[in-house]
Amino acid sequence: MTARFVDIHLLQPVPYANLNRDDLGAPKTVVYGGKSRTRVSSQCWKRQVRLEVETALDDPAVRTRRIISAVAERLTGQGWPAELATYAGRQVLLSAGKKGIKTEAADTGNGEGNGGAKGKADKAEISSVLLYLPAAGLDELAVLAAAHRDRLETEIAKKPAQQRPVLPVDEVAAILSSRTGTINLFGRMLAELPGGKVDGAVQVAHAFTVHATNPEVDFFTAVDDIPAFGDAGSGHMNAGEFSAGVFYRYASLDLAGLVANLDGDKATAFELTRHFLGAFVAALPSGKRTATAPNTLPELIYVAVRQDRPISLAAAFERPVPAGIEGGHGEPAREVLSDYATGLHRFWGTDQITLHGQASIDGKARDGLGDSYDSWPALLDATLAAAAREESAEGAA
Repeated sequence: MTARFVDIHLLQPVPYANLNRDDLGAPKTVVYGGKSRTRVSSQCWKRQVRLEVETALDDPAVRTRRIISAVAERLTGQGWPAELATYAGRQVLLSAGKKGIKTEAADTGNGEGNGGAKGKADKAEISSVLLYLPAAGLDELAVLAAAHRDRLETEIAKKPAQQRPVLPVDEVAAILSSRTGTINLFGRMLAELPGGKVDGAVQVAHAFTVHATNPEVDFFTAVDDIPAFGDAGSGHMNAGEFSAGVFYRYASLDLAGLVANLDGDKATAFELTRHFLGAFVAALPSGKRTATAPNTLPELIYVAVRQDRPISLAAAFERPVPAGIEGGHGEPAREVLSDYATGLHRFWGTDQITLHGQASIDGKARDGLGDSYDSWPALLDATLAAAAREESAEGAA
């Protein structure tokens, strides 16, 4: 059978930090096993992973509702009148598919930075849905509009300006439906445009601490370097919430799904797999980064290449991990994970596992986590080799 899934499990200590805030600015939490844990949402960590993959591939994508202004900005930069450029941007959405993509007015705030006066809202027209497309697609849309400038000028001259598709519907749809490596990895929901939807090949779980946590309040002040006479010098006072702990992180990549997204291109699928796994291990959300510098790396990485289905090991930490005799949750967490995996493998079986192995900071062998590797690069190479070997074997058969 072909290896279909790559599951990756990480244990990562994070010092005093607030990587992912809730609506009140506090670290996000989850109650698991009856105890409150610090949580980092999958969306938060996944975005940073996506950006790292795009940087590695030099193939950026954009999520935006501001297609109109993005196209208009490119056209005004070429000398187009602002009104015509905006009309062209609006036509991109109107010409997207048979029914087009609806627009709505958006309040962009107080207008500062856009030539507006403070307190005055700057109304802009945006798409009703968040579009996800290659960054280069914005340039392509501007080029397409420029190729049809004469028709755009004719239609806008009619009073009122015509609100029917002017640009080639198929060409607009093709650009908005085009993909990058990260779109093939993470998927795209675009019901308004047939052919634009992409099933994601990656699942990412919310990260959570393997032990109970209690966020702490940090009261802080900022000094005014030019104080008034008799002033103590504080120009600002506030409070923030932070926490610390050892996080369990998990993701699964559907190799068969990724190959399908790439129309059978296995070589590109394995390249994207390598970049995704590398970024998932190294990426760190940017929340409060300059104030806390929580620049840690995982201390244990466990990978399983499976044929049956993704399997999370989050339940290993349903009972909070107690600190070791001398303190610390990292070492006990590694043993708990190994013990749980041992029991799960005995119960579920291992005949559907192509390869599983671990690399850790302490270099210890752990029977529950398969073969031991000296380093993460060695484990990554073994993971990709095992998956490719299975693919080759199936092709030969």
